[in-house]
Amino acid sequence: MTELKYIFSVENELFRTYAFWSVLLIIKMFAMVVITGYLRRKTGTMSNPEDISVAPPGSKIKFDDPDVERARRAHRNDLENIYPYILLGFGYLLTDPTPWVAALVFRVGAIARIAHTIVYTVYVIPQPARAIAFGVCSIISYYMASQIILYFL
Repeated sequence: MTELKYIFSVENELFRTYAFWSVLLIIKMFAMVVITGYLRRKTGTMSNPEDISVAPPGSKIKFDDPDVERARRAHRNDLENIYPYILLGFGYLLTDPTPWVAALVFRVGAIARIAHTIVYTVYVIPQPARAIAFGVCSIISYYMASQIILYFL
């Protein structure tokens, strides 16, 4: 087994790949906050009474704007899937995986999550685009989970 000190070192190219894509996904989640805020201002859809005082004229408290709710659902989906993906990636590094396979797993999983956001929120594309993007990352998460379980059995 590779030493833990090396696994979680910037000298380990695979760890750098994992860290880069993980941080990119977290930044993407932060971007969802900005997108939701932008859509709230654009549509004049606020969720709290105190927000009305700083909102554009004509804004009102509303919980059913389709664009805002779509962005909120996409953000919730990120919260439900990206954190587990990142944690599984961390555990997967402990299994001393084949470097090129692991790098591919980290890249494809992150790109699939980014694509999911694009086809769900930014440029809405009819199904099955979103389902494919979601499914690819889910399969990768299950793969990493299974590798962790098998390694530690």
